[in-house]
Amino acid sequence: MAKRDFYDVLGVNKSSSPEQIKAAYRKLAVKHHPDKNPGDKTSEDKFKEASEAYHILSDQERKQNYDNFGHSAFENGGGKGGFGGFGGFSGGDFSDIFEDFFGDFGGSGRTRGRKNNNNRGSDLRYDLSISLEEAYSGKKQDIKFSTTEKCNTCKGNGSKPGHNPGQCSMCGGNGRVRSNQGFFTVQQTCPQCTGAGEEITHPCNDCSGQGNKQTSKKLSVTIPKGVDDGTRIRLAGKGEAGSRGGASGDLYLFINVNSHELFKRSEENLFFEFPISIADAALGTTIQIPTIDGGKAKIKIPDGTQSGKQFRLRGKGMPYIRGSGNGDLYVQINTEVPISLNKEQKELLEKFRKIENEKSNPSIKKFFQKAKSFWKN
Repeated sequence: MAKRDFYDVLGVNKSSSPEQIKAAYRKLAVKHHPDKNPGDKTSEDKFKEASEAYHILSDQERKQNYDNFGHSAFENGGGKGGFGGFGGFSGGDFSDIFEDFFGDFGGSGRTRGRKNNNNRGSDLRYDLSISLEEAYSGKKQDIKFSTTEKCNTCKGNGSKPGHNPGQCSMCGGNGRVRSNQGFFTVQQTCPQCTGAGEEITHPCNDCSGQGNKQTSKKLSVTIPKGVDDGTRIRLAGKGEAGSRGGASGDLYLFINVNSHELFKRSEENLFFEFPISIADAALGTTIQIPTIDGGKAKIKIPDGTQSGKQFRLRGKGMPYIRGSGNGDLYVQINTEVPISLNKEQKELLEKFRKIENEKSNPSIKKFFQKAKSFWKN
């Protein structure tokens, strides 16, 4: 089943403020939380749906990507411009988001040991320009970029060798702190340890307790056949390293396909304009054209071909990025009127003008018949 629009799920729109989005989610979360509806699969599904929608729309970067690319921005396969999204959403996050609002709802006691997503590494973007020929055939490309990687000295935990992170003094290792708000006791992420339940008491000298270090990385990437301008490729886990053992972010390749001097592209189809002389258009000819794979193809131009006529070569376009086969190549014939004639050419054309008749130029005859009718009125 196709996913519902996240704005429809929460009952908000793109112009809604963060406060309105938060309030809409809060209302749905209270109504459909599994602890209030035990055994109700429908409520559970609605709770998960609302939690996923809020996870995306509550973060400005994720919201922007959703507005631009829709659900395809967060799928592992991607769509146009996509092989994944900016920040995933795992099943364990549903209760985490709810608990950020309400704490341990109904005494379920699910706070200790939850994964801290705040330590996840940042996603990275790399813009890569390729030619249309490379988009046709695909390619392997080495890229170099600045990022962070796990500190080898502390193995990513942020503490000096021989030491381990200690229990957070504010939350007692629970990762949560409680506060009273009116009739409710609200449990929220601990601001000191950001939910990890630990704090660095003996910071690593090499990474200053962060668990990662700045570095330059070289990576070999594969550009699949058929990529289009604006295609986005997600390389999971190739972004910046997380802090204090957090998961790595993702690396996104944004593909720019350069304009071609001969071919124009529309999705998987290619378009090509071929100029011919008046004589070839009138008498017919056979032309030889280039194809994107570096080969050649012949097209028979019948006599009387009008300027703008298109001929279709099946399977001579770009590869389909999903599935097999190729699009088509459309060749448009453009008749070129000579701009410089010698004496003999002029004489021949004068003779032709004198002997041409209405059968030779049916469009001209039809036009003047319409014009005469218009003038009479």
